[in-house]
Amino acid sequence: MEPTNQGEVPQEVAKLSQVIQIDEGKIQAHLGEVVRSTVEETLNAMLDAEADRLCRAERNERTEARKDTRAGSYQRHLQTKAGEVTLKVPKLRTLPFETAIIERYRRRESSVEEALVEMYLAGVSVRRVEDITEALGGRGSARAR
Repeated sequence: MEPTNQGEVPQEVAKLSQVIQIDEGKIQAHLGEVVRSTVEETLNAMLDAEADRLCRAERNERTEARKDTRAGSYQRHLQTKAGEVTLKVPKLRTLPFETAIIERYRRRESSVEEALVEMYLAGVSVRRVEDITEALGGRGSARAR
């Protein structure tokens, strides 16, 4: 490259900027999906660990201390800041599985609910709040269904 006056862009750099293009929207979408999937994997791992703790043994492990065995799992959706995640909630044969990770019947992370309440208190119409909820991947309110 040849030296240029300050403020001038060398011709080679100008050509390279035309070849290399960065789509920030795609990068943001990809990062959002990486965060969402990481949240989902982490929560599912925590649910598995909690089931192991209740059973006093890991899945398929045979020990004298075992209190219960697994009976599969069921899927449950939870709306988080990172997006909707699918949880695989373990079922146990005899013990009730009540997790400390998510509250029973909770479908949204509390911060999402707090944001919805704040929008309503700020004067945003119920209809607009429902539209925003659906746009963010939620299901709207039970009244709207």
